Amino acid sequence: MDKTRFDKIEIKELEIFANHGVYPEENVLGQKFVISATLFTHTRQAGLTDDLSASINYGEVSHMITDFTRKHTFKLLEALAENLAEMLLDSLSGLEQITLKIEKPWAPVGLPLKTVSVEITRKWHTAYIAFGSNMGDKKLFIDNGIRGLKKTKGCRIEAVSDYLVTEPYGVTDQDEFLNGVLKMRTLLSPEELLERLHQLEQEANRERIIHWGPRTLDLDILFYDQEIIDTADLHIPHPDMQNRDFVLAPMNQIAPYLRHPVLNQTISQLLNILLCR
Repeated sequence: MDKTRFDKIEIKELEIFANHGVYPEENVLGQKFVISATLFTHTRQAGLTDDLSASINYGEVSHMITDFTRKHTFKLLEALAENLAEMLLDSLSGLEQITLKIEKPWAPVGLPLKTVSVEITRKWHTAYIAFGSNMGDKKLFIDNGIRGLKKTKGCRIEAVSDYLVTEPYGVTDQDEFLNGVLKMRTLLSPEELLERLHQLEQEANRERIIHWGPRTLDLDILFYDQEIIDTADLHIPHPDMQNRDFVLAPMNQIAPYLRHPVLNQTISQLLNILLCR
């Protein structure tokens, strides 16, 4: 979702005495930190109903920020910001994106300065993952892979297509596949998500010996928001999905109107084009 559609709730310059820093004395003696947070959410329902439960309670959030900052100790402001943002995004219903600014006015640099600070923006992303297997207990391998994603910090599974029995693609002299697609929300970057998928494949004893060959578990990123990524290790959207009915058919079950950011056609349109060839 485009952040310009979000409303904002702001918490400015919340002062907290806590123990963070590279030097041991900072972790023992403590010092003042000043934290500002911009919460990106939707306040329309709360505005129409005057119901606090339909919004984000900034008082509770202020206490959450204070408690977390006091109870944990990090050497770097970057680590405090990253972990605090992750905790808030994972805990607060309706929070889609957050900008955190953490200031350290008593930073021990030995020079006159007003403050030093770190500012980050983090958000939930929507990704679509294709899964498949054609070795051993195919359903079990897929089930375990999805279960592993569900247990991954910063990942939420929102929808899973039916498991479809399909003919092999590319190298046809092999067993039938069980294929499908899932929709997920994640705090992971595309590169971090790819690494996690590879870990789950390895846990299923996946061996990359033959391109398009048999595999216990195959997990591919189809879409990541509406991003277009083309690097040596990562290609998003998946470059060949428009030619694969075993991808388009399950995608059509859970996201028929999702528009391909390169081809500018919906999943439903791409599937119809493929079926009419």
